[in-house]
Amino acid sequence: MNAVRFRDLIAAEWLKMWSLRSTPWAYLVTALAVIGFNAGEAYNTYHYWNERNVGSHARQYIRDGIPVQSAFTNNASLVFALATVAIGIVAISSEYSTGQIRTTFTAVPARRSLMAAKLAVTAIVMTVFGAVVALVSFYTTQAILGLRDVGVPINHPGALRAILASALLAPVCAVVGMAIGAVLRHAGTSMVAGVVILLLAPFLFSEDHHWSAILNHTLPMSAWNRLMEIPFTPQIPYPWTSTGAWIVYAAWALGAVAVACTVVQRQDQ
Repeated sequence: MNAVRFRDLIAAEWLKMWSLRSTPWAYLVTALAVIGFNAGEAYNTYHYWNERNVGSHARQYIRDGIPVQSAFTNNASLVFALATVAIGIVAISSEYSTGQIRTTFTAVPARRSLMAAKLAVTAIVMTVFGAVVALVSFYTTQAILGLRDVGVPINHPGALRAILASALLAPVCAVVGMAIGAVLRHAGTSMVAGVVILLLAPFLFSEDHHWSAILNHTLPMSAWNRLMEIPFTPQIPYPWTSTGAWIVYAAWALGAVAVACTVVQRQDQ
């Protein structure tokens, strides 16, 4: 499969993605929900801030990194992860459920190249989407907090890391969703698996014991939580580094790509 042909596959997958009317709506609703959660949290801080919170308390509030953490809250991250993994799953499982995948494989026998093109298009779109949502959330929340003089600029220590971690959560979850969809080929089953892996697993493995802490630290949502700890004040028995969290992001993304490309080559042969 030469470079020109692969570019053709990229173009075809791009057109296929945006030919579905539901695609823009899925991104729009997800963005509004996530930004709404974050803005709502910031507004609560603004609304309940009182005269006792000024001065030294405000400075401590900023030193504790709370304004940065408010830019992308835990609730927002769960919604973001669930929505993006669902979009990734549907991108694959919908073709299996309609039988369109067989037509596609007949037209393009190079299955790995086809899957690589699907993954590339989704990853690129999700990266841009994640960056937009993360940046809008940051500037919106800091504008609201700024009304109480506790907003921070984008060059505040840890702010860029938080934005990048939140932005990259979208492509990581999406390609994981595509890998799950390629393996299971059924939307409902894949959604359950996605929820268990991304959302429930961190709660199943506590950080109180070494073995469960290791398992917890290998999960994407745990990596996001670690990267959002600004400043890092370890209060758990087995703390880990932000570098380790970035490695977890990369490992899940690359692993998902490898699984999806391998499985699709072996299926129905």
